[in-house]
Amino acid sequence: MGLEVASLRMLRAIADAGTITGAAALLGYSQPAVSQHVRRLERRLGTALLDRSGRSIRLTEAGEVLARHGSTVGAALRAADAEVSALAGLRAGRVRVVAFPSASATILPGALADLRRRHPGLTVTLDEAEPPESLHALRAGTADVALAFAYPGVDLGRGEDDLAGLVTRHLLDDPTMVALAADHPAADRDELDLADLADEPWIAGCPRCRGHLLTAGAACGFAPSIAYATDDYVAVLGLVAAGLGVALLPELVRPTAQRQPGVVLRRASGTSARAVHAVTTPDLLRVPGVVATIQAIAAAAEDR
Repeated sequence: MGLEVASLRMLRAIADAGTITGAAALLGYSQPAVSQHVRRLERRLGTALLDRSGRSIRLTEAGEVLARHGSTVGAALRAADAEVSALAGLRAGRVRVVAFPSASATILPGALADLRRRHPGLTVTLDEAEPPESLHALRAGTADVALAFAYPGVDLGRGEDDLAGLVTRHLLDDPTMVALAADHPAADRDELDLADLADEPWIAGCPRCRGHLLTAGAACGFAPSIAYATDDYVAVLGLVAAGLGVALLPELVRPTAQRQPGVVLRRASGTSARAVHAVTTPDLLRVPGVVATIQAIAAAAEDR
């Protein structure tokens, strides 16, 4: 049938104004332009839309149907315009963030509080996932911003094909620490050599952290003996406190470790810092809410 929004709005204007001249004035068109548009539409639809008998003009039944739908379309367009304006002005909108646990506990609370204070109409949701699952969520369209990390020599997108089509923003470099029981013989030393712990039982963390442990151990001439493995760094701290082994943990965990009795964190040569990034897509980077969220996360990371 080939109906257009402009045609529906034109019939609505004619119904409201009562004349083609009045409708033209409402729409900002010339009277001949409106008349020609209606006649072309009548030919296309194969039916009359206006009854032009005598000196008056009125809508036919078909014209009234289009005018009625013109009201609905007009209201929908106004609502859409208002919603988009609210999103662009950060008065509304939703941003879905996926982050790994230590970032959720340290970087994001300040960032989310800042966003709520500055943009109370913006809703930011948070889910937890380790990379590369967080990057998979971004690619799948179930997340707008992913916080991910990688160790030197390991691609940030490992587990995905690559980072093609994604945009990254470096947030910080997070040093690796050794977690020891407070009564461990090496606990009173400010800095250790990873090779000094070659004979210790190890508690491994998430798969990517576990990979770093194995790589660092190999570089120092030993293969870590992994006694326990868990993705939960709070559980890692509990196992260390119980004297069941030692562990490598990121410095982001330090606030939690300081609240865990019986655990100390020490620097150790032979380990590497991990690079922490915020990741999104080029299209999402044009969404004001996503931009504001990444800026707040970057500011919170810098303030640590």
